[in-house]
Amino acid sequence: MADTWDNVTIPEFNSLLQMDPYLKQYEKDFRRRYGLFEKRLFLLEEAEGGFDQFTRSYRTFGVNRMADNRLVLREWAPAAEALFLTGDFNGWDNFSHPYEKKEFGKWELCLPPKHDNSPAIEHNTKLKVVVHTKKGERLYRISPWAKYAIQSEKQVIYDWVHWDPPQPYLHIHPRPKKPQSLRIYESHVGIASPDPKVASYTNFTTNVLPRIKDLGYNCIQLMAVMEHAYYASFGYQVTSFFAASSRYGTPEELKQLIDTAHSLDIVVLLDVVHSHASQNTEDGLNSFDGSDSCFFHSPPRGEHALWGSRLFNYSSWEVLRFLLSNLRWWMEEYRFDGFRFDGVTSMMYHHHGIGSMFSGDYSEYFGLQVDEDSLVYLMTANHVLHTLYPDCITIAEDVSGMPAVCRSVAEGGLGFDYRLAMAIPDKWIQILKELADEAWDMGNIVYTLTNRRYGENCIAYAESHDQSVVGDKSLAFWLMDKEMYTNMSSLIPMTPVIDRGIQLHKMIRLLTHALGGEEGYLNFMGNEFGHPEWLDFPRKGNNESYHYARRQYNLLDTDHLRYRQLYDFDRDMNRTEDKYGWLAAPPAFVSAKHEGDKVIVFERGNVLFLLNFHPTRSQTNYRVAVASPGKYPYGYVCVQCVGEQKTDERATQRKKR
Repeated sequence: MADTWDNVTIPEFNSLLQMDPYLKQYEKDFRRRYGLFEKRLFLLEEAEGGFDQFTRSYRTFGVNRMADNRLVLREWAPAAEALFLTGDFNGWDNFSHPYEKKEFGKWELCLPPKHDNSPAIEHNTKLKVVVHTKKGERLYRISPWAKYAIQSEKQVIYDWVHWDPPQPYLHIHPRPKKPQSLRIYESHVGIASPDPKVASYTNFTTNVLPRIKDLGYNCIQLMAVMEHAYYASFGYQVTSFFAASSRYGTPEELKQLIDTAHSLDIVVLLDVVHSHASQNTEDGLNSFDGSDSCFFHSPPRGEHALWGSRLFNYSSWEVLRFLLSNLRWWMEEYRFDGFRFDGVTSMMYHHHGIGSMFSGDYSEYFGLQVDEDSLVYLMTANHVLHTLYPDCITIAEDVSGMPAVCRSVAEGGLGFDYRLAMAIPDKWIQILKELADEAWDMGNIVYTLTNRRYGENCIAYAESHDQSVVGDKSLAFWLMDKEMYTNMSSLIPMTPVIDRGIQLHKMIRLLTHALGGEEGYLNFMGNEFGHPEWLDFPRKGNNESYHYARRQYNLLDTDHLRYRQLYDFDRDMNRTEDKYGWLAAPPAFVSAKHEGDKVIVFERGNVLFLLNFHPTRSQTNYRVAVASPGKYPYGYVCVQCVGEQKTDERATQRKKR
C-alpha cells in the first residue's frame, strides 16, 4: 500500500516544498492524502457522473416538486425497517403513504398532483417522516433535507414545514467580485437590534446593512443561520442543515438580505457547521433511522466529549453527498459567497484538539492522530467550491496551525483561502488582564501579530464573538468596565479610565488591522463602537432574559455619547485601508519596537505607521527609519492618550489629518 501512495503525483507539490522545505520529510503523508482525494474524485465520476451532479442531490432528496407538480420524496435510512410520510396533507395518517425501499438504504415516495393539478402537499404545511425500526419502534423524524422548520408557541420540538412558495424570491443583483482586502463584519441576525427580543432578517436588511456599508466593511459573516433548536448554542448545535433559521423570518427574507448586501457590493459568508451536529433526535439528524450511526460514527468515535454533539462519518458516501450538497445548496439557493468553516481543528484530529497545546512541532500535524477522512472531505469541499465558483471564499477556524491548510489542493493543501489568526485576540485579552500599561512588551506584541505561516492568508482580529460572550469580556469592557455606564457622555469631563480606554481601543484595532492580517480583518458586530455589555443568550441561568442578547446601535444615534467616536475611528480606519490596500500588501517591515519608548514603527502598503503605547510620555521630533527616502505626508491619527480636546480643537485636528 505504501508503494501505491509513493506513486501518487501532487501537481504543484514542489511549490509547497520551496515555501517550506521542512515538509519534505512528510511527503508520504501528503501523497497519501492527495491519493485518497484523487480516488474520491474518480469514484464520484464513475458512480455519480461527477461532483457537479452529486452536489445537486438536494434536487432528488427530501421533497422535490417536478415540472408536472408531482412530488418525489427520497431519504437515506439504511437501518430502517419501513418509512412512511405523514402530515397535514393526509390528516396525520401514519400508514397511508409508505416509502418504497430502494438500493443502498434509500427510500422513495411519489405523490401525484391533486385533481386541480396542484401539488399533493401545500406550501407551508407540516410533515413528518415515520420511521419503523427493526426493534419495532415507531419514530417521528424531520427529513435531514428539510428546507424549513419552525418552533410553535410553547413547544420545545421543531416541526418540519414544507417550503415551496408559489412566488419564490428572485435575486436581482449579481455577486460582487471577491475583494482583494477582506474586511469582515461578523454578524448574528438575532441580536442585531437594541430591543430585547430575537431580531429579524428584515431588521438586519433595513437597519444594519447601511451601517456596515458606512463603516467600510465589504464582507459579512453570518452566524447561526443553519437551523438550531437551542438559541443559546450560538448556532453551533445544528439540527436542520438545509433550513435557514425560522426564528429570524422566512427563507425569502434571508434571500432578500443577501441580495441587498450584494447591491451594496458586500459579499456574504455563511458560518457553516460541518464539524459536528446536535444530538437531538426528534428534530435533528441524530438516530434518524433508529441506529446510533447513520450520518455519524457509532460511539465513542461519533461523540464529542466536550461539545455533547455527534460527529460525522466523513468516509461514508451518503454523508459526503449530504455535506457537499449542503454547501452547494447555500451557494445556489441563497447565493452566499462562501463559508467560514467552524471547528476545523476538531475535524482534523482524532483528539479534536482536546488537551493538545499545539507547540508547533511538525510531528503534531501528521501521523495517527490526524483524521485523514476529514482532511480528504475538506480538500474535496474546497476543490468543488473553487471549481464551481472561482470567486468563492473559504475560511478555516483552525487553532492548531497545521501547515498547508491555506494552500491549494493542487499543492497538497486543504484549499482554504484564509485561516483565522486566533492567537491575536487571546494575546490582547492576556495583556489587558495581566499587565500594567508600563509592562506591555512591544516585541511580544509584534511577534504575536506577525507570527503566521508564510504564504497562508490570515484573518486578523482583535476580538470576535468568542471574546464577547459571558465568561469573558469585550476589549472595551476590559478597558473601561463599569465606567462605560456612567462616563461615556461628552457633556461631562473625560475621566482617566475612559480616556485611556478609548485611545487604547483605537490603537489595538489599528495595530491589529495593519500588522496582523494578511488580506483580511474581522470585527464582531457592535465591538467597533465599544459595545458596553457582554453577550449572553436567554437561558435558565439568566431567567431567559434577552437583555444581553442584543446590540445597542441606538447608542450611536445619541450625538453626545463617546461611542460615536469609536465608530467614526473604525469607519475611517477601514476607508483608509480601502485607499491604500495594506491588507492585500506584502507583510509589513517592522523598523522599530522600542521597549523604553513603547513605540512600534512599521511600513506596509506605502503607509508608515507609528504607534506610541507609552502610558505617560508623548514623543516629539521622533526620528524613525524609512525604506524609501523622500517627503512623507503628515497623516497623524490622534489615538494617543492625550486627553479630550474641545470640539473646535477636534475639528482643527481633523482638518490637519
